[in-house]
Amino acid sequence: MAASMHDAIIKRLLLLCVCGALMACQGEQGDDLDAFMRNAPSDKRPKVKPLPEVQAYLAMQYNADGQLVDPFRARKVARKAGALQPNLNRPRQLLESYPLESLKYVGSIAKAKLQYALLLTPDHGVQQVRLGQYVGQDFGVVTKISETQLDLKEIVQDDLSGDWVVRLSTLTLQE
Repeated sequence: MAASMHDAIIKRLLLLCVCGALMACQGEQGDDLDAFMRNAPSDKRPKVKPLPEVQAYLAMQYNADGQLVDPFRARKVARKAGALQPNLNRPRQLLESYPLESLKYVGSIAKAKLQYALLLTPDHGVQQVRLGQYVGQDFGVVTKISETQLDLKEIVQDDLSGDWVVRLSTLTLQE
């Protein structure tokens, strides 16, 4: 019986608290908040900068004065007599069909007082080269073979002048 009386008191206190909370919400205390919420959209105007005035397109003619070289036309290169040039009439060797970047120096061997470099090709074949043989697509000639690297002298064409120039390249040992 004491438990049911205790439950009844708790229910009455809970009912009293709920009624008190409802009466507190009924007051006129939130009117300023309601007024702000009603007026907020009218007070806030977006501040957007006006768009800049579009200027008329003025087409320019490329090379109107004839001073510039047409970048889409092949250049005519004046060949100098006695200038450095690769021998284009000689037969090509097997390793000249591969770009130098695709070849890997994997070792060296010596037989009959000649030293050979072993190059791994992209198709996983191993080829022997000796001094003076051609390697790569830029007319590269083997100039030195050591245990750690293979030195080449390539003859490449300069992009700006069209002249043939010497470029030194190396292939280092790949382990």
